[in-house]
Amino acid sequence: MTLDELEALPEETLTCQQVAQVLRLDQDTIRGQARDYPELLGFPVIVAARQVRIPKAAFLRFMRGEGQA
Repeated sequence: MTLDELEALPEETLTCQQVAQVLRLDQDTIRGQARDYPELLGFPVIVAARQVRIPKAAFLRFMRGEGQA
């Protein structure tokens, strides 16, 4: 999956699987990091019980290097 494909999705949040495809990481790695050390990911996450979602707009900005010092 590419950033353009993610951007075209109608959903406002992404799954760990979608993000992992772009980052070329295992989705369980993303999920574990989101639960244990979300501040180290570089983009915000929403963790609710066993569910993890990533705000699409924030993830796209992170991947494009926008808004970073």
